[in-house]
Amino acid sequence: MATTYRIHPAASLGAATETRVVHQVHTALKYLFTVVPIVAGVDKFTNLLTQWDAYLHPLALGLVPVSAGTFMAIVGVIEIVAGVLVFVRPRIGGFVVAGWLLAIALQLLIGWRFVDVAVRDIVIALSGPLVLARLTPLVAASNHHATDRSEVA
Repeated sequence: MATTYRIHPAASLGAATETRVVHQVHTALKYLFTVVPIVAGVDKFTNLLTQWDAYLHPLALGLVPVSAGTFMAIVGVIEIVAGVLVFVRPRIGGFVVAGWLLAIALQLLIGWRFVDVAVRDIVIALSGPLVLARLTPLVAASNHHATDRSEVA
């Protein structure tokens, strides 16, 4: 039999406070992982933040039949779609963004280039978007229960 423990052991915090905190974290992660991939995706067309094709492993460019600029434009579109997906379907989008960040990190680690960025992307993937994906069913269930209670009242 599973046992459920309160998130915070303080007796002064009730279930409503815990639920509110979970909702706040979920909302912050949802907006963060909507906006950042969209901004990064749009920047693949402008290169205002960085010169993105510098992060491409030369082997990757040899495997695709397009230029680095075209490849990065395709990546930009994928990132924009991933950001929108996080907003519309945060559970699926969270897993997609986590996977995308891990794929980027793998590409960087294979060439042992920008290892600091690869490590950062791994940490981000295993924290933010993964937590968002895992929290989404909890938030949906608590919203469902709150709706049920308001209909009874």
